[in-house]
Amino acid sequence: MSSSGLKRKADSQENAPGQPRTKLPAIAEADTNVPLRPSRTAANRAAVGKGPPPLTKPKAPPLSTSTTRRYERATSAPPKIAPVRPPARPTSARPTATRPTTTRTTRAASGSAATQDKRFQALQDQVQSIESARAADTARLAADMERERAKLSELEENHMALTRELAAARTQEMTHKRELVDASDEMEQMRKRHAREMDELEAQMRRRDREIRELKDELRVCLDDLERERQTVSTLKSTIAHQSDAQLSLTTQVAAMKAQIDALQGQLSTSSVSNSTLVLQLETERKRVAELERETLEAETIRRKLHNMVQELKGNIRVFCRVRPILPSDLTPAALVKSSSSASSLSTTPTPEPEDAERLKGEAMAQIVFPDKMDHKEIVLHSSSESATGQERKDEWTFSFDRVFEPHSTQMEVFEEISQLVQSCTDGYNVCVFAYGQTGSGKSFTMEGGHTDATVGMIPRAVDQVFKVTDDLRRKGWEYKMEGQFLEIYNETINDLLGKGEFDKKKHEIKHDARTGRTTVTDVNVVALRSPAQVRTLLAQAQSRRTVAATLMNERSSRSHSVFTLRIRGENAQTREVCEGSLNLVDLAGSERLEKSGAAGDKDRLRETQNINRSLSALGDVIAALGEKGEGKSDKHIPYRNSKLTYLLQNSLSGNSKTLMVLNLSPLATHLNESLCSLRFATKVNNTTIGTAKKQSRPAITA
Repeated sequence: MSSSGLKRKADSQENAPGQPRTKLPAIAEADTNVPLRPSRTAANRAAVGKGPPPLTKPKAPPLSTSTTRRYERATSAPPKIAPVRPPARPTSARPTATRPTTTRTTRAASGSAATQDKRFQALQDQVQSIESARAADTARLAADMERERAKLSELEENHMALTRELAAARTQEMTHKRELVDASDEMEQMRKRHAREMDELEAQMRRRDREIRELKDELRVCLDDLERERQTVSTLKSTIAHQSDAQLSLTTQVAAMKAQIDALQGQLSTSSVSNSTLVLQLETERKRVAELERETLEAETIRRKLHNMVQELKGNIRVFCRVRPILPSDLTPAALVKSSSSASSLSTTPTPEPEDAERLKGEAMAQIVFPDKMDHKEIVLHSSSESATGQERKDEWTFSFDRVFEPHSTQMEVFEEISQLVQSCTDGYNVCVFAYGQTGSGKSFTMEGGHTDATVGMIPRAVDQVFKVTDDLRRKGWEYKMEGQFLEIYNETINDLLGKGEFDKKKHEIKHDARTGRTTVTDVNVVALRSPAQVRTLLAQAQSRRTVAATLMNERSSRSHSVFTLRIRGENAQTREVCEGSLNLVDLAGSERLEKSGAAGDKDRLRETQNINRSLSALGDVIAALGEKGEGKSDKHIPYRNSKLTYLLQNSLSGNSKTLMVLNLSPLATHLNESLCSLRFATKVNNTTIGTAKKQSRPAITA
């Protein structure tokens, strides 16, 4: 702490209330000629309210709650004053014994009191002089403080002015710097622009120099050309002189050519007339060809309609035969050998090389001939074998059906033949199309097809056809509602392929309505159909749930019968007519022999094969019974209840439906015996009379 601070602290403690008053210095030690300096506290008190307030406020020292330290100004004790003794009175010769003792004592006391009064008076005068000197010092100090405050105010004002000037100078400096930077940028841009202009001027000068050189070259060339032209002109002049004689002869030739042109123009006019006649004849022939083609199409349509009418009147089940092509899996050497190897070993057999494909195809292909190239109704099978005596034996079997499709036939060609039959369900007929054949003959491909548009099967194509026909009939006042169901008959058990639960959880029963001819199955999921895309989704769902397994005959053999039923109900508001029809599309399980399929070693496959063959045998019994009944044996019992399959198809086989069987054959020579069995069964079906299909229609019920 500085000395001034200590002095200020001491002065504040001196004048603080509650503190003992500082003792004055001793009179003997005080200098009466030197005026006393007023204390800083007094000067500060005199200056209160005058001048600017202090810049900082002094902070009071902290107080202690335990002990209060008191700072007192150190004062010196007053000097000891020796008692003033009165001057010694001169001794006389008179004896002192003449005065009494009390008189001397009284006088001495009065003299001492007078002396003390004088001293006190002198002390008071000294105190007053000290007080006046202190007041003078205080006044002088206040004046000095006032002058210092004025100087301080002036200095602060000068400081503020200098600060403002400094800020203004800094602002101006920043402005100058920005202007300098802008000027530098502008100078740099001007330099760049000047450099670009210089470059452009130099490039322009170079271009001008190049143009000047080119013009000089062109001028030189032009001068050379001019010289050559002058020489040419002179040459031409001489040539013209020589050609003047030739002009006369040329004029004569021109006249002759004009005469020849006139003759050619006459010939051209004659040719144009002849050409116009030919064009008219060609147009006439084209129209005639178009009319003939249209008549041919109409005749074909009429032929199909008449064919359907004949079939309806005849009452037979129509039969189509389709032979599938050779597949790559059929060309493997293991597929050509009659062995008992497992289906897994067949699936892992490598594909033959391309050069061996034709040889393997010739070895694998059975001798099948299609002699009817016009109507495509016949199929002939040939077989040659050696007897025990070594003689060659040749056999030939000829079969005739409503339509025979060769291996190269497409799905579209097959569907074109049944499209009119499928369309009958929109007119109120019950239509049934079922695929029959041995395992691996292509039944599922025919009915369900592949994943491309060209390989789509009969079921999705039939649904598309029905939706297309109903859309066309809506313009004639018809409104249709369609619903579908998809069932599976596996081991004589009906499963709902469109259901959400597990198989064999519900017991489904088949019921026939004798009045309406409608067949229903209890507790099955019937879905309302609104578009062909929805039907394809349902078919994919059903196909994923269908029971399949691998056998020696087919790697993915259908081990169940599938029945897709499309019910359609139409109503015409104009004619007040209502019709109800149904379309049953059936994919039968493949018929196979136990020794061929290799199912004898597997208990599940054995049971499946036995049930499949039993249901197909029941179908054959029904067909045979229907044939005998059609021959006049009216009391013949039809065993529909021997199988769930025949009982479900009772209305389709009993004459109340248009029925078509698509027989699928394998082209392999190893399957010749199974193909012959299937052909004989199809012939029996084709010769069976079941009656005439009836249209299910009635007038609309008015409200």
